[in-house]
Amino acid sequence: MKENKYDNEEFFLKYSQMDRSKRGLKGAGEWSELQKVLPDFASKRVLDLGCGYGWHCIYAAEHGAESVTGIDISEKMLETAGEKNSHEKIRYRRCAMEDLDFPKESFDVVISSLAFHYVKDFEALAEKISQWIVPGGKFVFSAEHPVFTAYGTQDWYYDEDGEILHFPVDRYFFEGKRDAVFLGEQVVKYHRTLTTYLNTLLRHGFVLRHITEPKPPEEMLDLPGMRDEMRRPMMLIVAAEKE
Repeated sequence: MKENKYDNEEFFLKYSQMDRSKRGLKGAGEWSELQKVLPDFASKRVLDLGCGYGWHCIYAAEHGAESVTGIDISEKMLETAGEKNSHEKIRYRRCAMEDLDFPKESFDVVISSLAFHYVKDFEALAEKISQWIVPGGKFVFSAEHPVFTAYGTQDWYYDEDGEILHFPVDRYFFEGKRDAVFLGEQVVKYHRTLTTYLNTLLRHGFVLRHITEPKPPEEMLDLPGMRDEMRRPMMLIVAAEKE
């Protein structure tokens, strides 16, 4: 199995306390923008890569999907998905997404939420996805923005009084492994440029439909630290269609 921080007891407990873990899609700052670019799920075969608690799986199932396959590397994530978001149309499976193998044209829609920055070889995965999805099928994903992943630490620069000065961006064109800190824990992530994300899709037969750098919604701006999220992009949303 690939690195799996989410089955660490302490890390998973911290993750479970996040607003998006407690409130689901309503607690995810990017959801209002992601929802806008999701396709019609009616009668579609859906694959969710890095499904976590299964919030997007249940959304697809409740919006008419014929079937939903939720993939995650974490046993704890899938246990929670089964408890919180079970549905007769959903099948959860434990596997690293890079190790998956499906027959050609197995899915009409492939989605992924904030998981690809844990993938070392995005090129190889995109090539697989292009085979799994039918012509005209939709591929929608969110990932941490390259501006956010570039330097590595994913924390602000502070002055001597602990006030935020700015967010560091460095080594942008040097793609690869980053030792980041998430929820106070060391986590391995992978940085790639915006050019790499988009051109990889184009090389593998996708047409780009929407590119979004989501800002926090107005109703969340009073939450602690949320206004600072307006100072740099944290996430990227891409919607594409298979030719």
